[in-house]
Amino acid sequence: MQEQVMYMADVEKVIIVEGRTDKQQIKKVVNEDVEIICTNGTLGIERLEELIFEHDLDNKYVYILVDEDDSGHKLRKQLSFELPHAEHIYVDKSFREVAATPEPELASALVSRSISVDPIFLT
Repeated sequence: MQEQVMYMADVEKVIIVEGRTDKQQIKKVVNEDVEIICTNGTLGIERLEELIFEHDLDNKYVYILVDEDDSGHKLRKQLSFELPHAEHIYVDKSFREVAATPEPELASALVSRSISVDPIFLT
């Protein structure tokens, strides 16, 4: 059986966030073609399976970036179970929300996971 090798350049990247304001904040700093999916909170198992299928998440680099609050922790746990290959990106707990995280902080967190950002935000 031949081993399949995926290269970063060959595979699409997806960032899963909770809401539209999170998505807008990330779009400000990202400097590459990354799909950003909003869950609008926690998901039912059926909706989560639809999301995985619709976006072919089993065959993409998936990053989970959610708020540092109870609902964010619940969603992160749920997504981790269904997408064990996903990488986690965390914002500082003092900001609590992705949307409230300053651009330089967010850019630094994204770069740490090999996501290209606009260098203007790297201070």
